[in-house]
Amino acid sequence: MDPTPGDVFHVGAAASVQFSGVRSLTFRVIKVGDRPTYHGWVWLTGYVLDRSGNAVDRREIFVQRAGLRLLVSATAPAVRRAPPGLRNSAGRRFAPTTVSAGRSLR
Repeated sequence: MDPTPGDVFHVGAAASVQFSGVRSLTFRVIKVGDRPTYHGWVWLTGYVLDRSGNAVDRREIFVQRAGLRLLVSATAPAVRRAPPGLRNSAGRRFAPTTVSAGRSLR
């Protein structure tokens, strides 16, 4: 797996022993390092996320690509959902719409 900026990963022991057990973290990538490394390893710069998805710390980590567990892909289309309780004139909830480059496809 090749990480890209915007991807969100669970980083645990499979990525590096330093992230085993309670030291595992949720990490949003902002930059993939271009420095030469060992085969299968990569430098990532990004933010550690709390349970709510808020960035709490900026870090640079050295991990094995194969050990990263993808949670959210930056390349997947975003889905915009209507706020809870929002309904159309027929009394039905609005269907989710796919958003691409900031535009609704509806």
